[in-house]
Amino acid sequence: MTLAVKHAPAADRVYSHVKQGVLDRSYEGGTLLTEGELAEATGVSRTPVREALLRLEVEGLIKLYPKKGALVLPVSAQEIADVVETRLLVEEHAARKAVPAPPGLVARLEELLTRQKEQAAAGDLASAAVTDRCFHAEIVRSGGNEILSRLYDQLRDRQLRMGVAVLHSHPDRVAKTLAEHRELLDALRSGDAESAVGVVRRHVGWFSHLARGEVR
Repeated sequence: MTLAVKHAPAADRVYSHVKQGVLDRSYEGGTLLTEGELAEATGVSRTPVREALLRLEVEGLIKLYPKKGALVLPVSAQEIADVVETRLLVEEHAARKAVPAPPGLVARLEELLTRQKEQAAAGDLASAAVTDRCFHAEIVRSGGNEILSRLYDQLRDRQLRMGVAVLHSHPDRVAKTLAEHRELLDALRSGDAESAVGVVRRHVGWFSHLARGEVR
């Protein structure tokens, strides 16, 4: 019991370090991480490193190979397709439900859009991807359905990782993303549910072209 208490904070530290590295692409897909390197990087022993890596394997971010280390799993085409399908189901429903948009929601979305523009202009794509997710999550949350909100939040890490990868691979997508967020916000503000749904379908559906190896 004492050992568990002692190692919990250290394991959490390693877990946060590796997870952040995977999500912001400091640790690219295909990178092999060793227990020794991670122990040295985080200043802990190998036991909490193993605990942290087991948690990350359960989350599908890494694959453990005994005596070799942990392989950072690349984002697969199937994962993109699954996330796109789930996002469309949730977000099209949320867009319809958000109309007419209350002033508080409009103000919050304006604030997030401004922040995302500033982050993109500064070249901080990791932060821009986080703000991107917050923008969409705010619309889902506005519907007041806690079960849907929790389901959407479960996609958070996968979305962040995919979002950063896409913005780096397709820098022209940054301007399109900002423009589509503006379209979606304007549709919600004007009470045009079908236009809002159309923007969501185009905005989120673009990722499915990546899954099929298409670039648009």
